[in-house]
Amino acid sequence: MLHAFGCGESEDGLGTELSSIFTWKFFTESIATDGESEKMDILEVGIPGKWEPNLPDGHISHFALDIGGSLIKLVYFSTNDEFDVVDKAGRLGKQSLGKGRFHFANFETSKINDCLEFIQTKQLHLGGCQHLEAPPTDTTIIKATGGGSYKYADLFKEKLGICLDKEDEMDCLVAGANFLLKAVHQEAFTFMHGQKEFVNIDHNDLYPYLLVNIGSGVSMLKVDGEGKFERVSGTNVGGGTFWGLGRLLTNCKSFDELLELSHKGNNRMIDMLVGDIYGGMDHSKVGLSSTTIASSFGKAVSDNKELADYRPEDISRSLLRMISNNIGQISYLNALRFGLKRIFFGGFFIGGHTYTMDTISVAVHFWSKGEAKAMFLRHEGFLGALGAFMSYGKHGFDDLMFHQLIQSAFLAGDKIGSPTNGKLSENESI
Repeated sequence: MLHAFGCGESEDGLGTELSSIFTWKFFTESIATDGESEKMDILEVGIPGKWEPNLPDGHISHFALDIGGSLIKLVYFSTNDEFDVVDKAGRLGKQSLGKGRFHFANFETSKINDCLEFIQTKQLHLGGCQHLEAPPTDTTIIKATGGGSYKYADLFKEKLGICLDKEDEMDCLVAGANFLLKAVHQEAFTFMHGQKEFVNIDHNDLYPYLLVNIGSGVSMLKVDGEGKFERVSGTNVGGGTFWGLGRLLTNCKSFDELLELSHKGNNRMIDMLVGDIYGGMDHSKVGLSSTTIASSFGKAVSDNKELADYRPEDISRSLLRMISNNIGQISYLNALRFGLKRIFFGGFFIGGHTYTMDTISVAVHFWSKGEAKAMFLRHEGFLGALGAFMSYGKHGFDDLMFHQLIQSAFLAGDKIGSPTNGKLSENESI
């Protein structure tokens, strides 16, 4: 499954000097399930133009990876519409007119060969870079994060001839989240009882916040500023738990299939509710309604049934609710522990799935007695990959000045415009 967001043409006249500042216009694009695209955002920022010798039009300039325990997330950037320029040494080269696209893709880590084939087919490995301070070499350097960047480093070198330059996973998560929260208007939203509401982020009052990244496991990071954060908690019950138990209990072959199955399920067929214990009544003395889950999968204890007697749809629904409730509760307790007002949830486990978001939101609302709200990120699945991509702007890489793009966006105060109808697809992804 491949998604993309890209940028439109620059409207400014462009000079031929190599140091000139070009206008880049970015927009995110929502790919709906029916294949229709909806333009979401526009951002104009200044970024120094760069000279690249003899590169063809439409070339892919960079890509970055986040190789997790369950999924591989990939981000690459392509440019086109270049014009000929001559540098001071008289060499002919190409300079971008400021058009390009970000592309996003994800793969199951267990099927890493699909990712390698995708990279090779798209020739992404031909668009890497080299470190300024490193001696000349034919090896292409690609930014990567996640545990798999260590585990599969030799495989990428053997199959594609690329060297994975490893970035810290937590650094990338925070960098990706900070960028999206500051640069993308209406990036964050709340979702409860089927209602989505966008949250206006005051850049001067963003920190501190709790970032809950739900991957194979769950990490909870207290973010105090740019590059300032601390991992304060986590849980081993996360997306990998949902997927692993789901495969064992339902025989689903993919994460998406398991999620789709949960859409059709009814967790009350398996979960024991307060009403099941109290004869359909609330336990009002302690504030529990009859529909509150008393025990996930609790009915399986008393029912005289085997696994085959339960619908896979109900099993997946109950499993999803159990894990989402657990994450929501632990997240709020950590926010309470540090006095944090904001809790942002990210990671591919969420995936824009309305029931997942609603369950997490209800858990946070319940345990906080309505004082806290769960907030979600529209581009939640690619925080680490985006952070790794942005790291090209550090550590002496001269052919991607992404950090200057970010600085220009923030310092110039440019805003990304909201969609004209103010609505987003319920099944939105990047």
